[in-house]
Amino acid sequence: MAQLVKGQFQRFRNFVFLGDVLRLALTAFGGPQVHYTQFQRLLVQKKKYLSEDELKEINSLCTMLPGPTSTQTITAIGFMRGGATLAFFTLGIWVLPACLLMGAFALMFSNMAIDHPRYEYLRFLQPMASGFLIFAAIKFIQIFIHKPYHWLLLVATSLVGILLSSPWLIPVMLLIGGLTSSYIKNKETLKRPEPIKQIRWDNLLVFIGIFIGMAIIGVLTQNRFFLLFENNYRYGSMVFGGGHVLIPLMFNQFVEYKQYMMPSDFLAGVGLLQAMPGPVFSIASFAGAMSTKEFGILGQLLGWFVSSVAIFLPGILLIFFVYPIWNQLKNYAPVKNAIEGINAASAGLVITSAYLLFLPVEVNEENMLILLATLFLLLTTKVPSPLIVIGCITMGFII
Repeated sequence: MAQLVKGQFQRFRNFVFLGDVLRLALTAFGGPQVHYTQFQRLLVQKKKYLSEDELKEINSLCTMLPGPTSTQTITAIGFMRGGATLAFFTLGIWVLPACLLMGAFALMFSNMAIDHPRYEYLRFLQPMASGFLIFAAIKFIQIFIHKPYHWLLLVATSLVGILLSSPWLIPVMLLIGGLTSSYIKNKETLKRPEPIKQIRWDNLLVFIGIFIGMAIIGVLTQNRFFLLFENNYRYGSMVFGGGHVLIPLMFNQFVEYKQYMMPSDFLAGVGLLQAMPGPVFSIASFAGAMSTKEFGILGQLLGWFVSSVAIFLPGILLIFFVYPIWNQLKNYAPVKNAIEGINAASAGLVITSAYLLFLPVEVNEENMLILLATLFLLLTTKVPSPLIVIGCITMGFII
């Protein structure tokens, strides 16, 4: 009887947790760096589903993996609380709202033939997004930067990211940060854990098998839908640093190289993405539907589906492979000591993202007022993020 009551209570707690995931999926704006602060506020401080240290450890793990960082983070939290089943439900609830909205906008735009200049009312979303990222950088510094070598890693990572602007440097800087921290703290003694047991190699083999298999099928068939799946799966397997790194790669592939859509169509989707809650990788849902508009509505729905699945699948397969052994692996001294350096380097990457996102913003009184007002509201008030986004869109209509 006691076991039955305990099981029912756990199921109830899981439903409550999934309700909070849905709340985040509908209100978490700004990309993985901003999402972290929102996860911290709701899941750690308010609901206490995990500790501050546990969130930091999961974030450092997911930052080191390719794929959608915030999606992997919240999926790993679901895995920690309820195993693989809860992790799957967490993933679905987190990604579905943004993917549905971006797909719906793609269907609307492709069938209404809306030209890019008519999206002028979205012009304040980019300075607003810069405000969100600056806020995230401030919060990351408060959370992760406490020691002199943390500041050194922060400044070095920021400068390398800004001056060289290469997505391939992101994992390199994270690795350097981890090695630096591990070297500095290598004299600390930590309890050696038991040997790692029950490694699930099947998830890694599935990850590799899909990567190779879809590349071969895409080349042999040249079918649009197989190619979309292969392209998105490849990006989800190789992109470090979140959706802001993914966007220019997709623009180059789907607009400039394959010409599946017009530049104005893609840029409109990027503009709308700033107003979308949830994962930034949902831009793939928009691109998938827009890339198949010549196949009719059913073709667009299929393009939306295969692109949405393919972009998130590799990152989640990696989480399902790594996370079960992470609880053992993280207690080894080199890994434990590396976490601080990885998080410090991550804070530097947030500054880089804020700078790069600010570059296309025209420096004028209106945009600077929007940026500063966004930052002021986030730092000094508890105004919900959706209201800030709605306010920026409203101002775009009015002015």
